[in-house]
Amino acid sequence: MNAPIRPNPSLRLEDYPFRLTDNVRYSDLDPNKHVNNAVYSTYFETSRVTLLRSGDRGLMPKGLSWMVVHLAIDFRAEMHWPGSFELGVGVSKLGRTSARFAQVVFAGDVCTASAEAVTVLVDAATRKPTPLTPDIIERFQPWLLRV
Repeated sequence: MNAPIRPNPSLRLEDYPFRLTDNVRYSDLDPNKHVNNAVYSTYFETSRVTLLRSGDRGLMPKGLSWMVVHLAIDFRAEMHWPGSFELGVGVSKLGRTSARFAQVVFAGDVCTASAEAVTVLVDAATRKPTPLTPDIIERFQPWLLRV
């Protein structure tokens, strides 16, 4: 039997400007035969890291790194194998040294989980928080959450 869905009609995949498609792996399942809650943090990490590090977006300046300081996940519905899903990411707030991400996982039309992650930009050598430059802030503009 499936657990009840905790829908949130305000969560719409189209509001998240960066999206990836992935597959549920058999190894993602727990003894209840649904995706284990701990696996969702890996899904969310995959989408954030892909946005920050892939391509020529300029979101990972040389000598700097992003460090997660907060991750909160709401589990909304079960997800099963076999199947595919979409990950959505949007930047909901830029701080002095941080970026706050809103993230979702959708299996078809159902949001199975949502998350908020806060990352801090740190100097790779000193490991100290580093202010976002105007250039970095400008490069984040296409990835702002659309709500």
